[in-house]
Amino acid sequence: MSYTTEQVRSLTPYRNAVVRAAPAPELRDVFLCHAWDDRRGAATELHDLLEAVGVTVWFSEKDIVLGQPFLREIDRGLARSRTGLVLVTPALLKRVDNGGVSDKELSELLSRDLLIPVVHETTYDDLRKVSPLLGSRNGLDSADDSMADIAKKIAELVAVEEELVAVN
Repeated sequence: MSYTTEQVRSLTPYRNAVVRAAPAPELRDVFLCHAWDDRRGAATELHDLLEAVGVTVWFSEKDIVLGQPFLREIDRGLARSRTGLVLVTPALLKRVDNGGVSDKELSELLSRDLLIPVVHETTYDDLRKVSPLLGSRNGLDSADDSMADIAKKIAELVAVEEELVAVN
């Protein structure tokens, strides 16, 4: 796995935040925030790739069962996740611009400073036009890395805490 100098610099604060998160049995490594329109495509692909490399993922498609209150379950998922990933796609940009559920998730994740954007099929310039705060965060871009490599980089990031716990 190779990282650019910029990726190392930009991901170090996230790595430190993940390390500071207290371990808990029900705690997930990441909360995957995505647009509803991406749930059967790019979001499922990223979810599956993350789980394949050992990352525990809170993902609405599997964690919210029929009959449960959607917003309350998202709130619980946010509370039980060490960090957040935002899959930034054209569909998500539309949802955020219109104040949808994604906007509420982003607000919570931004307030905790535990947010890594994964830009897919769009650009950071497009993101900054809709959300300057999210667009100001460095993250990963599928134009630079495959989704499989992005999943491996996230897995390496969240594995830091597990390594520290094993040492202690």
